Amino acid sequence: MNKETKGMLIGFIGILIFSLTLPVTKLAILSFNPYFIAFGRATLAGAVALAYLVVKHEPMLAKADIGKFVVIALGVVFGFPILTTVAMTHGSSSHGAVILGMMPLATTVIGVIRFGERPSLGFWVVSVLGAALVVDYALLKSSGSFTLVDILLVLGGICACIGYVEGGELSRKMNPRAVISWALVISLPFNIVFSYLTFNSAYFDAGISAWTIFIYLSLFPMFLGFFFWYEGLAIGGIARVSQVQLIQPFCTLLAASIFLGDSLTWMNLVFAVLVVSTVILGKQMLIKRA
Repeated sequence: MNKETKGMLIGFIGILIFSLTLPVTKLAILSFNPYFIAFGRATLAGAVALAYLVVKHEPMLAKADIGKFVVIALGVVFGFPILTTVAMTHGSSSHGAVILGMMPLATTVIGVIRFGERPSLGFWVVSVLGAALVVDYALLKSSGSFTLVDILLVLGGICACIGYVEGGELSRKMNPRAVISWALVISLPFNIVFSYLTFNSAYFDAGISAWTIFIYLSLFPMFLGFFFWYEGLAIGGIARVSQVQLIQPFCTLLAASIFLGDSLTWMNLVFAVLVVSTVILGKQMLIKRA
């Protein structure tokens, strides 16, 4: 098995974890304020990340890398969770899933600009085709128009992609688990403060189910999912492995049908097959790594 294939398989595990984020967030909003969900789950994840760094005796950050970790934190600890959680108060997770399907192309573009990866023309054509399929799907589902929810999701997706690219590159020279852990730890003081400010005493009576959902959002898509995702990006390359994200919208659609009762339609299935086909085709295209 070559590095690119291995990276895509490892990254796919992370994508499976991430794909539950929107449906589970939709459930969490039934019991908690969206801002408490965003800051609170980052606080719990940050506390676990701090424990991980201590137990594993991970070295302190190099001064030259602190700015990179700030970028990661702004992208995947603050930007994406806040924007997508707010979006879920107004829109459906199924709709959000397809909008975020544009993330592979965004990740590739940011990776090219930031680190000089050089995809071939064929790779760009396939990537744009995959993104176009997702956009067409979104427009067909929303009667041909974009909404405020779409804008929030697009901005959240861009934030995530920036964090993915920076974290994926850092993971090539240090433990991928330490990368997301440090990003969570350096943002922990801010998250503690805002968690306190957005907490409501009524949450104590939210129930076991609500708090289980909250803990899942904290530990899996916020923390453990990045163990696999950053390692996959580091091994297989940002441009190549980012294409695995094209499968995420349809994993989310399946999760939404299971947890929220959203119906799976023939259009969902047809677009799923088409998008997965672009991932397979994209894997055959040449990418030069700087």
